[in-house]
Amino acid sequence: MTEPPLEVECVLVPVDGSDESAEAVEYALAVAEKYGASVHAMYVLGEELVRGIESGAVDEEDVVSETETFLGEVRDTAADYDVTVSSSNAYGFSTTRKTQHPGSAVLDTAEDLDADFIVIPREPLSGEPGEVLEKAAEYVLLYASQPVLSV
Repeated sequence: MTEPPLEVECVLVPVDGSDESAEAVEYALAVAEKYGASVHAMYVLGEELVRGIESGAVDEEDVVSETETFLGEVRDTAADYDVTVSSSNAYGFSTTRKTQHPGSAVLDTAEDLDADFIVIPREPLSGEPGEVLEKAAEYVLLYASQPVLSV
């Protein structure tokens, strides 16, 4: 048996609670299991939620609860794989930094984690407020220095 041509220690999978991001988690877990890597699920908050939190119109604790519920589902799914999972939350938008958007948040986290592989959902442009990764996939594909699987 030959060694895989790629060494992967950490697979980053950005998620936003959508069905598409749940599917991306399955791909990330499969890749990580194949290479003996870990998975980091990064929950990306979109512009509407960030603005709502900052203005006080959205309760940050409710958002944290929702993200933790989804990330708990990620950990439950990971139980079917021989993979360690970590997670974090990130603002995919900033009212003070013009250059912060979901794609840049993904790449910044990939760099911080020294991720070797990214699995990102390529979502239909549905306009659902919680689905923030729909535009990020193309950006990540263009600018990532590591291999990217867009699903």
